[in-house]
Amino acid sequence: MTSRLWSNPNARAAIKTLTWFPLLFFFLENGYSTATVQGRSMQPTFNPDSNKLSPDIVLLSHWGAIGHKFQRGEVVAMTSPHNPDLTITKRIIALEGDSVRPLPQSDQKSVVYVPKGHCWVEGDERFHSRDSNAFGTVPMGLINSKVVYILWPLSRFGKVEVKPNVERVSAGSVDSMRL
Repeated sequence: MTSRLWSNPNARAAIKTLTWFPLLFFFLENGYSTATVQGRSMQPTFNPDSNKLSPDIVLLSHWGAIGHKFQRGEVVAMTSPHNPDLTITKRIIALEGDSVRPLPQSDQKSVVYVPKGHCWVEGDERFHSRDSNAFGTVPMGLINSKVVYILWPLSRFGKVEVKPNVERVSAGSVDSMRL
């Protein structure tokens, strides 16, 4: 019976596919998942052509968020500070102990010092992003994963680039006494 199954190309393909399911299930249940990134706030990193019919699909690393060990320039998925039912995708601009100059159109008018356990996040498209310029620093506990790969569209498949923004950030400029 086994040799008959292997001689059928469709059965052979089905068996080979089914053998990957346990590995895929383990992978998705233990640290990784996929997500769809919609909107313009992270252009040009995600959705560079604004085609609502073909949003980017990304790979999220939940393991990467354990311990809150982040670096400036990483892209993260996090719970919105204003709507706990909404997950947003932003780039980390500043970390605890840093000072950051908000954008001119920001609700924040002076230099912001990032307190312990917080970070400053922004969208790559500055004029179409609701981010720390509107809601201030965010607790690191709201970050649930790092965005590590673009999976779709295939023409843009690859690792998400870490791009630190140093022009408005003074790294580690706040001593621990002021936090």
